[in-house]
Amino acid sequence: MDAIEPDRFEAMVADALDGLPPKLGKLMRNVAVTVQHEPGRPGLLGLYQGVPLTRRTSHYSAAMPDRITIYRHAICAICRSDDEVVVQVRRTVVHEVGHHFGIGDDRLHELGW
Repeated sequence: MDAIEPDRFEAMVADALDGLPPKLGKLMRNVAVTVQHEPGRPGLLGLYQGVPLTRRTSHYSAAMPDRITIYRHAICAICRSDDEVVVQVRRTVVHEVGHHFGIGDDRLHELGW
């Protein structure tokens, strides 16, 4: 399908973040979620960069925020409808937030994310 308009896609990402359980959202620390509108690496829907909460120590201070990047073109390229984009955005956001909490790819896939 054609790429969803940037503003609409960003709203989908915001909705996915708002849909996280409130207790989980309150635990997120020093992380920025952004949307990349230009094509990224092939096959990459999202990317977490940073130090997971489970690996932070007392030495973790004044650090740059972790970053979660959601790739608009990659997600739109694998979806056939707007509804599929919404589902895939949520799935990708949850997956990358899982990395922020220290959950590895294998476990996230076992959990369906």
